[in-house]
Amino acid sequence: MRLKIISCQVLTREMNQVISASPHTVEVEFLTMGLHDLGSGMRPRLQESIDAADSKGYDAILLGYALCGRGTEGSHAGNTRLVLPRAHDCIALLMADRHRYQAYFDSHSGVYYRSPGWVEFQTPGQILGQAGATAGRILGERRTREEFIEQYGEENGSYLFEQFNAFRSHYSQLTYISPGVEGEDAFRDQARAEAKKEGWRFDEVQGSLSLLRRLVNGEWDDADFLTVPPGSTIRATLGETIVDIA
Repeated sequence: MRLKIISCQVLTREMNQVISASPHTVEVEFLTMGLHDLGSGMRPRLQESIDAADSKGYDAILLGYALCGRGTEGSHAGNTRLVLPRAHDCIALLMADRHRYQAYFDSHSGVYYRSPGWVEFQTPGQILGQAGATAGRILGERRTREEFIEQYGEENGSYLFEQFNAFRSHYSQLTYISPGVEGEDAFRDQARAEAKKEGWRFDEVQGSLSLLRRLVNGEWDDADFLTVPPGSTIRATLGETIVDIA
C-alpha cells in the first residue's frame, strides 16, 4: 500500500523508527507540536493537510494523533479513508494500550508526563514552525519569564508568567515514557532534571511502539483503530471506543 501519515511533531522519532521498518510505502508529514496548544485551532490545520493529501492517490491517510483534547474531532475524509488509533492522547499512544494508561492514570494522581518528543520540542523557538510566530506569542507555558517581561514589562510580565505556569502547582510527579528510540538518554536526563527543579518525584514507565507500528503496517483492527470511510467524519464518544464515525 501507499500510505500518507500526518503526525504530531511530538512523535517524530517514534514515527521515523516504525516507518523505516514498514512493508508499505509511507510518506510522512509532521505538524508542529504547537497545534496541541491551540485547542480547536488544531482542526482546520489538520484538515488542510488531509485535504492536500486526498488527491494524491494514497490507499489511506493515517493520523499520528489521538483524540487530543477533541482536536481531531470533526476531521473529514474526502475520497481517501482516514485511519487513527483509539486513544485519548499521545501518552496513551506511546504506552500502546489505552487500558494500561488509564490504570496508571487512576493510580497516580498529580502526574505530569514527558516523552522524547515532549522534551525535544518544548523550547519556544522550536514549537510553532508553520503555525506562525503570532500564534507562538500566545502559548504561555513554553515562554520564559524574560520573554514575558520583555513584552509586558517587569511587573506585568512576571504576573503573566506566574499565571501561565500556575498549573504546575497541581503536580507532584513527572513520569517519563520511554519508547525505546535512539538517542533518548539525553531526553530522559532532561526530564529527570525538570522533575528535580520542580521538586517532583520522578518515575519512568516503559513505553511501546507497537500501536504506531501497527498503524503504519496497515494492521487496523477495529478494537484499537478507527477507519473512517470516504465522506465520513470523526466524532468523539464518551465510551470505550473514544472515537467513532459521525
